Formats: sequence, C-alpha cells, structure tokens
Amino acid sequence: MTRPSTDLFLGGGDTGRLMARLDWADTPLGPVGGWPQSLRAAVRMVLSSRYPMLLLWGESYSQLYNDAYSALIGDKHPAALGDDVRVTLAEGWPVLAPLIEEAMATGVASWVPALQLLLERAGYREEAYFSVSHAPARDDDGRTVGVLTVCSEVTQQVVGERRLRLLRDLSVLGDGRTVDVDATAARLIDVIDGHPLDVPFAAIYLRDGTALRRVACTGGDHRHARALPDAVELTDPGPPAYAWGLPDAAEGRATPVTDVADRLPLPAGPWNDPVRTALALPLPSADEDQPLGVLLAGVSPSRGLDEAYHSFHQLLAQQISVALRNAREYEEERRRVEAMAELDRVKTDFFANVSHEFRTPLTLILGPLTDALTDATAPLAAVQRERVETGWRNATRLLTLVNSLLTFSSLEAGRARSDARMVDLAALTAELAGVFRAAVERAGLTLEVSCPPLPRPVAVDPVNWERIVTNLLSNALKYTFIGRIRVTLDTDDEEVRLTVADTGIGIAERDLPKLFERFHRVRGARSRSHEGTGIGLALVHELARLEGGDVRVTSQVGVGSRFTVTLPWSAAHRTAITGPAVDGRGDAARAAVEDAIGWLTEPDDAPTEPDPTSGAATDELAGARILLADDNADMRAYLTRLLTGQGWRVRAVTDGRQALDEIHRDLPDLVLTDVMMPVLDGFDLVRRLRADPTTRALPVLVLSARSGGEASVEGLSLGADDYVVKPFAAAELIARIRASIRRARDRTPAVAVVGDPPTVAAAAPPARTAPVGPATPSPTVDPVRDAVVIEPAPAEPDGLGDLLDVGWTFPSAPTSAAAMRRDVRGALVELDVDPDVLEDLLLAASEAMNNAVEHAQRPSRPEVRVRVQVGGGLIRISIRDFGTWRDRRPAMDRGRGALLMNAYGDVRLVSTAEGTTVTIERRLA
Repeated sequence: MTRPSTDLFLGGGDTGRLMARLDWADTPLGPVGGWPQSLRAAVRMVLSSRYPMLLLWGESYSQLYNDAYSALIGDKHPAALGDDVRVTLAEGWPVLAPLIEEAMATGVASWVPALQLLLERAGYREEAYFSVSHAPARDDDGRTVGVLTVCSEVTQQVVGERRLRLLRDLSVLGDGRTVDVDATAARLIDVIDGHPLDVPFAAIYLRDGTALRRVACTGGDHRHARALPDAVELTDPGPPAYAWGLPDAAEGRATPVTDVADRLPLPAGPWNDPVRTALALPLPSADEDQPLGVLLAGVSPSRGLDEAYHSFHQLLAQQISVALRNAREYEEERRRVEAMAELDRVKTDFFANVSHEFRTPLTLILGPLTDALTDATAPLAAVQRERVETGWRNATRLLTLVNSLLTFSSLEAGRARSDARMVDLAALTAELAGVFRAAVERAGLTLEVSCPPLPRPVAVDPVNWERIVTNLLSNALKYTFIGRIRVTLDTDDEEVRLTVADTGIGIAERDLPKLFERFHRVRGARSRSHEGTGIGLALVHELARLEGGDVRVTSQVGVGSRFTVTLPWSAAHRTAITGPAVDGRGDAARAAVEDAIGWLTEPDDAPTEPDPTSGAATDELAGARILLADDNADMRAYLTRLLTGQGWRVRAVTDGRQALDEIHRDLPDLVLTDVMMPVLDGFDLVRRLRADPTTRALPVLVLSARSGGEASVEGLSLGADDYVVKPFAAAELIARIRASIRRARDRTPAVAVVGDPPTVAAAAPPARTAPVGPATPSPTVDPVRDAVVIEPAPAEPDGLGDLLDVGWTFPSAPTSAAAMRRDVRGALVELDVDPDVLEDLLLAASEAMNNAVEHAQRPSRPEVRVRVQVGGGLIRISIRDFGTWRDRRPAMDRGRGALLMNAYGDVRLVSTAEGTTVTIERRLA
C-alpha cells in the first residue's frame, strides 16, 4: 500500500513538506488519494522545478506551488497553499484574471515579459513586475481544468532601467550650457517631473551665503510647493526647515523625513498612495564641508527604501550637483569673458586716447627739429646736427609706433574703415618694395620684385596696403641673414595675391597658429634686433581682413617663410571714393626703412677713444675701458659720445654674444648692457659673467626700458651691480658708472704692469703690520654641536686667505645665526681684529645668514655654508645657500637687512640655479 501524502511531495523542499502535512481533505481538491493522475504529474513537475511555478486547479483556482514561488508572495505563504488565488492575490487579481481566464477558456498559453502587479507582501502596497506565462492544465480526459503559471520577478530590472533613464536624461542636461544656474535647475526639475514613479516630488535648494534658496520645485501642483520653505537662513533655520531636514543636509548629512503626508498630501505611485517619506540629500561640491545645496526628493510609497533605492538617490544628487556646478562654471566663465571683453574695450579706448594725445607733443618735437635741420640761414654745427638728427629719427619712430597703435586700437574697437580708391596696385607695391632696396642690399641680401601690371585696377585703401607691405618686408628683413627677399604680385580669375617670401630663419610649426595674434613673439628667435611691439603681423592680418581679404603663412625652420595676402576680386571691385589722395604716401615705408637701417649699423671694430680735451685732468678714472652692448644704433652712438666725453674708452657691440667674445678677448673695467637684445640678452649675459670665475667680479651696469621693482630685482639678483631704467639722466648714469668702477677697484687691488693701459685695479695697499700678526698655516677651530668644519681652501692669488681661510656648514635653521656668530668671532678674535670692525662684520653676516635661511626655497641641500678669509688687507665673509631666491613678503620685510649689510661692509650678491652667495668685505686698515 502506498503513502500518497508522503511520496507525492518527496523532493519538494520546504514547500513539499508543508504540502505533505496539509489536510487536503478540507480543500476543494479533496484527499490526495483521490487526485487524478494528471494532477499528481503536474504537482511532481512543479515541486521538482527550481523556477517559480504555480499550479491553479479546479473551479476554485486552488494553489499548488514550489519553494521558488513561495519567495515571490512573501508573507502570504504558507496560507496560500490550497487556497483560492483570487483571495490570496486579491489586490492583483484585476490584472491576472484576464490572462488566467483566457487560458482556461481557449486552452492557449500566453506570456507577458513585465507584468505590473500590486502586491501586499511586505506590509505596504508594493509595485512589482513579473515575467509570466500562463498555460492550460488538463485532466486525465484532456479537459482544461486549471492553469500552470511559470513566472519570475523582474522588478529590480524594470525599476533599475527606469531609474537609469532618469539619470541619463539628467546627464544630457549637465553640459552647463544654459543661461544661468537657476535655468539649469529648472530644466533638471522638468526632467525629474517626467519620472514620478521613482521621484514623486523634488525641490532643489542652493546655498546663497548663509542661506539656502529654493530655485526649483516639482511633484504636484503649485499648492504643494507652498508646503516647502522658499528660503532657509542656516544661522537660524527654524522648525519648518528642521522638519524637512534641510539644515542637516546643508552640513553634509543625508536626512530622512518620515512625516511627509502630514505636511504635503501628495498621491503618488501606480496606485496614488500618499507619499510618506522623503530624503534631504546634500549636493556635493569641491568643498566637502560645504555642500553646493540640498536636494529634497520624495520616496515612492510603492517601493521600499532599500539599499538600491538609497544608492539611486545618491546618484541623483550627484548628477544634479554636476549639472549645477557645470552651469555655475559656465556662467562664471561667461562673466569672465564679458569682463575681459569690457576690459579689452576700455584698454583699446585708452590706447586710442593716449595715442591721440601723443600726436600733439610729437608735432611740436618733429616740427622744430625739422626746421633746425633744414634752416639754411642758421646751419647747425656738425656736433649739434648729429644730436638733432638723432632726436628727429627717434621722434619719427615714435610717431610710427603711435600710428600703429592708433590703427590697431581702431581695428580692435571696430571703428576702422577702408577708404578704398582705384589704384594701380602693381605700381604701388613695386614702389613700396623699392623703398626697402637700399636697406636690403646693405644687409647683404637680394631684393627681387615681380609686380607685373594687373588686368584691371583694384579698389583698395592705399594707406592700409602700405602698412601691409611695409610690415611684411620689415619682418622679412629682420629675420633674414643670408639669401634673398622676394616680393611678387599675381592674379587669377578669383583673387589678387601679394607674396613676400624670404630665406630667413623660418618659423616652427608650433608657433604658426599664434603668429597673427597681437603681442605674440617667437621666443628665442634669432633676429637683427629685439625691438618691436609685437603687433606688426597682427596688424597685417586685421588690415587684410578689413580690405576684404586674408593672409596666410607657410614656413620651415632654416629654410624661410612665405606670407601671402589674398584679395578677392569681389572685394577689389568695391565702390571707390573720389577726391584728393591722402598726403604722406610712402611715409610709413620710409620710417620702417630708417628703423631697419639702425639694426644694420654695425659698430666700429676699434674702440672709440676719448677726446684728449675731455674729462678732468686729475680724474683717477680717466682711460677706464667700458664695453657697451645695445642693439639700437642711435643708443650706441649716444652712449658712446656721452662716455668718451668723460675720458673713457668705449667698445660698442650689438648683442650679448659679441659682448662675451670681447670680454674674453680684452677684459674691460665695466660692462654697460641693455636687456632686450638679440642672440643673447642682457640678463643671460650677466648670468654667464657671474658663472665664470674670471669675470665674476667684473662690474656690470644694466640699462633697460623695463621699469618696476620686479625687473630691477631680477637683474640685481643675477649679480648686476646696478640697474638703470630708461629714460635716464646723463649725469645720473655717469655717477652710477663712476661708483661701480670705484667699488670694483677698492674691492680688487692688483699690481700694475708696466706698459699696460689703465685698468680698474688700483695699486695694492701697504700690508698691515699690526695688530693682525704673522700668518698661521692652519688655524684651529673647535667644531660646535650644530656645525661641521670644512677644510681650509687654498689661498687666492691676490693674497686673500693668507692669514685665515676657514669655513663651516650650518643647518638651514633660524638658530644657526647664533652659532655662526660664535664660530666667526672665535676665528677672528685670534687675529686681534679691531673689536668695532668685528662687531660690524658679525652684524652684517647675521643678516646675510637670516636671509639665506628665510629666502632660499626648495634648497637642494638644507644647509648654509660660511667661509671666512683674511689676507691682502681684507676680511671677506661669504654666506652661501643652495636654494632659489624667494623675495620676502612686504609684511615680513623690515626693510633694514640690505641697509645694515651695506653699512658695515662692501656687499655683493650672486644668485645662480645652484644657490645664492652673499659676500661681505671690509678693509683691515
């Protein structure tokens, strides 16, 4: 005899065991022993499956299912076993009934991939989705008596895809290209409003100082928005703000709000249940301690606030934050651009106004100068004529610069115009190019001009065309050293082309895109002169466009460059104005040629000797040798006249490289150098002189048009003895040169050699007999706890170090100054140095040590080296650090360090990439 209540449900897991213990006699199915074979087979199939399966049998739709299905119905299990499905799933029966009844009536199976069902399996009306198949179940006679349901829950998949769509739609709006932040927030809220199943309502609050301001809100009609605070003062939020969790979220803490229904009656979800919960979420910003704002988002009443829902809300807040930050950055960038445009406009107007103001004094300068030069009734003496011609040339150059600035400012402001006239463009171009012929041939180059007559006249502004041709030819001459410059004018059916090609240094490909930008200059490019405004090619570009054309360039480094200005015939056939031509045709070209000739004027190979009648007869500096480096011919001529007038010998060169060669060939008494020079500029010249032991003490005076403290600090920190800003007074320059030469002679005594010309060095002073005493071979200095003693260095040729040469290495720390004073004092006291001199030197050395500790940044070695040398009538203390120089902030600088050092000794500062050395010297006698 079989035991059907046990054998039928074997292998059915927990549900099978529950079914085995169930009293089926109390169900519509009756005792298990009376079940037909078809039912038994169906039950075995359901229980053996690991896939969720439900068998509905009979007119009462009695339920038989497996373990997998029991998990889907939650707390309705196990009461559902044997019960009517219409009772168990009463809330979802309106959706299920048509599918089940159709299978029962037609015997045809159905499948729905994502069936939305209302379930109350977890204590609330839940939104759930299932992939469901209903198939007819037949009895032993083949009649349809039930339905076999195979299903799987796809809620997470459906809800997850829906939430991803929302996040994707928000990211599309997160490019920030909106009018402002508020508009972006409104667009984000509009997107959220299209997904009410996941976010029933939402409000965005942004931080505005110490307050939160609501910028957008959704989730119902306008009366719901009234339930939310418009603004929250974070210093005193008040109960409504705390009720919505806004203050806590503004501090970075996500806060749940559980009594939403009491303050905001809002039906939501698939079945319009009231929203009960919301989340106040901080909107992340770059500052973790101060969020950008707060997102207040409702939670669907039909979905549990599980981990996945929490993660979705976090992603939602992050996506909104990104979009708002992008919008804010875009808005700030737009404001910056507008501010820069306004600043540019103001600057352009300023240039125009100032340039106009320059013209009146220039007229009053050029007029009298021209009158003086052309006055046959009162001719100038040769010396005076040379001076007046120098003034006239440079005033003309200044007028050219002013005209260029005026033209450029007009172009920038959009006020420039083209006064087109019908001209013979070929003849005009050939004439302008011919003005440059003398200068080009003087440079050793060949000028080729090919401007055949054009088939018809061209309407162009002759003044603008002159500026275009002049700037291109001037640029070619400036950067071409060998070969030729070729100017061609040709045409076809579409355009007229002006081409200026050279065999110059060429332009690197990386610089070509910026070549026509204003003030752009190719760094390190070899040129005949470093002078120029940097607007020449930008002016060519703007003027070509003003004439209806364009300009392009091709270039190869070491081969040359080709500039092509194109003028379409459509632009060349404009309506031309009539009337008399503008005066001054060719003036811009002639001024440019005068300027170029200045680059080509080479100084004499021999030094300029002083006038025997010049200078004081008793001047101890008479015959001093000055090396002058400047790329401006007029400036070289002027300074040469000025310096030879003092009885000095002057050797002039055009750049820093030539200056170095001359210095190594014949060491001068002083170098007077400009900063802005081709090949090697003045600062690089100073740097190389100070790096060479043979020229380290050579006096260098720097001339520059770069004013301001930063420029002078740069020059002096490199080791220049003095820095003079142009324009300068001749008397001041002479006084500074005299002071520099005298300091050098006092600092570097030497024995004169018979037959040698006068030099900077004076005769050696008499040796000190007392109280220094005889030289000691090796002074003994006890090492201290915080210093390392360095072996004495060999004595220098001039006798410095014969009496004492000792050094220490101290840690780069504020306390090292005291240790340094103790050690230096101990070393010098043994030589019986005058106490007043010793105290002065210690005070100056302390300031130098403090500077080394405070100013050296990123030192390669965290130490300061101190060296003391005595001999030849001198005491020298050298303090060296191993970092790059860093200026002290004004608030920290008491302004007395350099003053004290210079008051108590002769101080020099040499700064290199390896560190800075301060040398303090004092005579013993």
